[in-house]
Amino acid sequence: MATRKSTPAPEPHTADSHDLIRVLGARVNNLKDVSIEIPKRRLTVFTGVSGSGKSSLVFGTIAAESQRLINETYSTFVQGFMPTLARPEVDVLEGLTTAILVDQQRMGGDIRSTVGTATDANAMLRILFSRIGKPHIGSPQAFSFNVASVSGAGAVTMERSGRTVKERREFSITGGMCPRCEGRGSVTDFDLTQLYDDTKSLSEGAITVPGYSIDGWYGRIFKGCGFFDPDKPIRKFTKRELNDLLHKEPTKIKVEGINLTYEGLIPKIQKSMLSKDVDALQPHIRAFVERAITFTTCPECEGTRLSEAARSSKIKRINIAQACSMQISDLADWARGLKEASVAPLLATLQQTLDSFVEIGLGYLSLDRPSGTLSGGEAQRVKMIRHLGSSLTDVTYVFDEPTAGLHPHDIQRMNDLLLRLRDKGNTVLVVEHKPETIRIADHVVDLGPGAGTGGGSVCFEGTVEGLRAGGTITGRHFDDRAAVKESVRKPTGALKIRGAKANNLRSVNVDIPLGVLTVVTGVAGSGKSSLVHGSIPAGEGVVSIDQGAIKGSRRSNPATYTGLLEPIRKAFAKANGVKPALFSANSEGACPHCNGAGVIYTDLAMMAGVATPCEECEGKRYQPSVLEYLLGGRDISEVLSMPVSEAEEFFADGEARLPAAHKILERLSDVGLGYLTLGQPLPTLSGGERQRLKLATHMSEKGGIYVLDEPTSGLHLADVEQLLGLLDRLVDSGKSVIVVEHHQAVMAHADWIIDLGPGAGHDGGKVVFEGTPAELVADGSTLTGEHLAAYVGN
Repeated sequence: MATRKSTPAPEPHTADSHDLIRVLGARVNNLKDVSIEIPKRRLTVFTGVSGSGKSSLVFGTIAAESQRLINETYSTFVQGFMPTLARPEVDVLEGLTTAILVDQQRMGGDIRSTVGTATDANAMLRILFSRIGKPHIGSPQAFSFNVASVSGAGAVTMERSGRTVKERREFSITGGMCPRCEGRGSVTDFDLTQLYDDTKSLSEGAITVPGYSIDGWYGRIFKGCGFFDPDKPIRKFTKRELNDLLHKEPTKIKVEGINLTYEGLIPKIQKSMLSKDVDALQPHIRAFVERAITFTTCPECEGTRLSEAARSSKIKRINIAQACSMQISDLADWARGLKEASVAPLLATLQQTLDSFVEIGLGYLSLDRPSGTLSGGEAQRVKMIRHLGSSLTDVTYVFDEPTAGLHPHDIQRMNDLLLRLRDKGNTVLVVEHKPETIRIADHVVDLGPGAGTGGGSVCFEGTVEGLRAGGTITGRHFDDRAAVKESVRKPTGALKIRGAKANNLRSVNVDIPLGVLTVVTGVAGSGKSSLVHGSIPAGEGVVSIDQGAIKGSRRSNPATYTGLLEPIRKAFAKANGVKPALFSANSEGACPHCNGAGVIYTDLAMMAGVATPCEECEGKRYQPSVLEYLLGGRDISEVLSMPVSEAEEFFADGEARLPAAHKILERLSDVGLGYLTLGQPLPTLSGGERQRLKLATHMSEKGGIYVLDEPTSGLHLADVEQLLGLLDRLVDSGKSVIVVEHHQAVMAHADWIIDLGPGAGHDGGKVVFEGTPAELVADGSTLTGEHLAAYVGN
């Protein structure tokens, strides 16, 4: 009998040996020489308390270096137009693949940006209507609210066959922009009494718009323009003079021998203030805008932003404005019913995009929803849309708390999406706190053990089972379950809401009890924020803390943001008999070499700029003479480098006793920020830290009702307990606390629950349950009740 020789298994190919992302010696922010190996084509979850270094490792090191290396593959000309990225502080980074970041940064608040423009769904709809819409009105830009209709004619001079020839040319662009509101959907009405005092002349400072001082450049332009008498009271201006002051088109003038452009006050304000997101403005300018300008729906386009011609073209009795205002799940059904062979590929792509919205749990949105109004979680999921149907594989997807803002019912759907991305052969890195998502990980990295300087180390690497038994803070709290309250507080009154119709609410009538902890819950898009933020008047006694980002430059820090620096500067000045301005790094005390920044920034054109510590002040930001002034044996730079907990003791008693500062520091400790240093730049704070900083700041406000929007965002399992203690202290001090929340521990801890639903969008907007947590668990008829019952073990 012939015997068959067994052939030896082939040696693995060298190319298949790169199955790990290796990080050696990472020192970004608070990371302490972290070295780690992350498996590729697996789902890795990074966890740990807030401020432990998760984002520094995942976003600041791995994703940042991947993006920097990709940018370097472009020509230097192209790199000149791209953001410059410095190499992260790390010794070795190997095995990187192309990183796609899906973070929670709010989408641009530009007034022209909508869900449709941000996802290309609008672009596809415009092409669709330009091809098969009846009547045909023009190209896709005829349906764009960002393109104005313009036409013109004139002579063009050109060289032809050695002769100069003049030809008459005409051009015409048909855009879809509403001419009245210029594609904004709303028109502005100015309260002229807030722009100027008509009893005064311009020379006497009649203009009350911030930044338009008569002593500055604007004052010199108004004085020297010659269109009106600057010494005459405004109420005595003729009709033409008043029109020139308020509405004149840009006109070239000469003032004091300098060529300048004069423009009326109202168009100037529209360009400098109203073209920007109101929330991005400086506080005093925002206050002026809110005081002087009212925004009303454009009467011509009825808020659709589109011209009458664009709205006249229809497909199946629907125009593009109506299509964009439909709930996306309904729009997907409408698009599915279109059968037109000439645009079949376009319809297929549009259908896939709209179905992705529904699949990801955003079917309740509409394409005309302004992108600036999306929550952090919604913005993150909108960014995911373009990646769901992607054919790319071997890509690294980086997610920042993808379950933020999701009801427990929706978390399972998000988990399925993460697993789908992994199963296509991608590396998925997720920063997350929720046990439901940690549970599906192939690999877990737990950072800590503490936050800030107490963190920055890898405490555990391995499987979920290993984490449970590992003894780290995350492992110990992984299976924590809050019990439903046995006894609840009795309300002291009620806030009555009647006929609430904001967004998708259906004439909701509800009594929110006062003097207790009330939790408003429901699936994403059920109408929670519409009820709480849209129906509770933000007047006297209501302190509303939403998830809006903190505005601040790299010069801003917890001390400046909370107002803590003010009493500290005054105390230093009093103790040393000098001016408080000396103790501001943005004022007289700043190091002249680095202007108080502490670092010198060197711009290297298309290459990453270099930041080096200032040699003069050694990064302390102050002049050497200022550092000679002491308070309690410490100079101002030493005080700003203290953690909150140390500073709280420092200002409690002794020579440095400062009750005003101590009170602010106590509040920062109460919200779990005792590890933050007073001078840490705001941009380096994590999302959870920024939200708690806002909470600490607002806790000083004299309000009887506190409205919080998902305060557990970015909080570790161990920190949720501390937050519940803080909410209890607020209620016990006589406040009414209303919380919009999905976290089951907060629901179980509530005195009263208001559950909205039953679904999202037009399937929601109703109160489906009111009562205590125990009653909700016993009821079990709503999605929230089901998940809360499962959570508490019923």
